[in-house]
Amino acid sequence: MEAETRGHRPPVQVGGAQRGGSGIPGGRRKQRVSMADVARLAGVSSQTVSRVSNGHPAVVETTRQQVLAAMRQLGYRPNSAARALRYGQFNTIGVILFNLSSTGNSRTVEAIATHAAMEGYAITLIPLGAPTQDNVLGAFTRMGELAVDGVIVIIEIHLLDTGTVALPPGVHAVVVDSDAGDRHPVVDTDQADGARQAVRHLLDLGHRTVWHVAGPAESFASERRARAWRAVLEADGRPVPPLERGDWSAESGYRAGLRLAGEPDCTAVFAANDQMALGVLRALHERGRQVPGEVSVVGFDDIPDASAYLPPLTTVHQDFAEVGRRCVQALLRQIRDEPADPGTDLVPTRLVVRSSTAVAPA
Repeated sequence: MEAETRGHRPPVQVGGAQRGGSGIPGGRRKQRVSMADVARLAGVSSQTVSRVSNGHPAVVETTRQQVLAAMRQLGYRPNSAARALRYGQFNTIGVILFNLSSTGNSRTVEAIATHAAMEGYAITLIPLGAPTQDNVLGAFTRMGELAVDGVIVIIEIHLLDTGTVALPPGVHAVVVDSDAGDRHPVVDTDQADGARQAVRHLLDLGHRTVWHVAGPAESFASERRARAWRAVLEADGRPVPPLERGDWSAESGYRAGLRLAGEPDCTAVFAANDQMALGVLRALHERGRQVPGEVSVVGFDDIPDASAYLPPLTTVHQDFAEVGRRCVQALLRQIRDEPADPGTDLVPTRLVVRSSTAVAPA
């Protein structure tokens, strides 16, 4: 009565809930629009609205457009939680990882999110504070509480408290750039072949041997690249120089580059990623070693800025988009109860030759 005497319109009833009074000074609470509201506006049944919300094909196109227009007009949002409980599917993929700052991890997560969205899935991301088995299991517990359909695990380094990743049984899971034995599908870049291409390229240019700036010792990718570097040199009967160790950063590559610049026999360097290669280039420049006139340098990753290095960097290209796509597809095969064999799916690499490598100096 008070509202009417002040000239205010009474609250409008939508779906059994009031719109208007909010209890918030100066505010107005908007109640959730129901499926029945949409059905009334579109002039169809609630069952038809449900079919349109779920993408059911048995709806006439004109009716579908009519329902969609009503949804837009009312601001209707389907209740995904209720739909998930009804159909047993949440259309959400969990992603567990240790380090989001690394180039490989961030680009892989980006690719997973892109391809998941193309399949109608969202992603829920849980970063780990430390790479331990307990943290991995704890992340899986949280994923269970957040209701995901499956999990992609990106653990690119050895766990601190065990040799391999052990995931809970009965969980839809795909592992990236790690070691899950034969228990789960694994998607990885062909790290070894990429390293072989890099070293072979430098040897074919006439360099007597190749020095290597490796990544962290606990990294699976670093380990595979370093192992392949050594294997190529040994198979070719070349001397194997002492291995330099970095941490993926340009600063660690710079420190290694300063040491290599003092080696007069060093004419070729293979850095395990492009950031460390950038540091090597800076160190060689500061020490007066010309690239590629005196020293050739190859990186790994082919980051977008690699072609802007001075000189433009010869590097091994990783197809992160394809890694993400294969991860999503491998997980969806499990979710859909399609055949999904465990084992490792290797994504090919390719060498991109630019101006940082040249024929060995006489």
